[in-house]
Amino acid sequence: MAGRSDDEYDYLFKVVLIGDSGVGKSNLLSRFTRNEFSLESKTTIGVEFATRSIVTEGKTIKAQIWDTAGQERYRAITSAYYRGAVGALILYDIAKKMTFENVERWLKELRDHADRNIVIMLVGNKCDLKHIRAVSEEEGTSFSERNKLSFIETSALEATNVEDAFSRILTEIYRLVSQQQLEKGGTGFQPPAEGEKITLKNPADEPKKKSSSSCCST
Repeated sequence: MAGRSDDEYDYLFKVVLIGDSGVGKSNLLSRFTRNEFSLESKTTIGVEFATRSIVTEGKTIKAQIWDTAGQERYRAITSAYYRGAVGALILYDIAKKMTFENVERWLKELRDHADRNIVIMLVGNKCDLKHIRAVSEEEGTSFSERNKLSFIETSALEATNVEDAFSRILTEIYRLVSQQQLEKGGTGFQPPAEGEKITLKNPADEPKKKSSSSCCST
């Protein structure tokens, strides 16, 4: 949004990247936040995060995107890593079947550690490797439909669908949050303080009303 600095935003959303080591989480992050890609990218040790703001539906959304190693020895950081996250991208490499098979485990970990209403997107990364594809787009679509996830294939190398992936998940989170504010009777939006946690609530958790059929959709 013209005239606004990077520190001016309406919402701050924490989004985490998870998936096996080597599926391209760090390059997806750097492509989206800095428009950079490195073939020499090293395995992430510990946790890194970067930020970028986008405008959706007239609101400036600042995304704080966290990336960590997809290796078992770093699993001790899970609870802190997921704390406060309102969105998650589960990545797999379309050329490595095992990384897709492990998505089930990553989804379970997410369900166990993250907020129960976290918005989740399944990402088939490295779609530039179509010539050695091991996971069909139909398989990704089928898995995401069964588990009620959104789905997209991306290439951090060629910058294919990277903007679209993050824009879609951030817009979905924004719509969920704004719907909740409207249901509470709010007419405006209060920008959160730096680092303030946005919590997503499930309408089913609210006290029962005479008629409750509201649901957020994208």
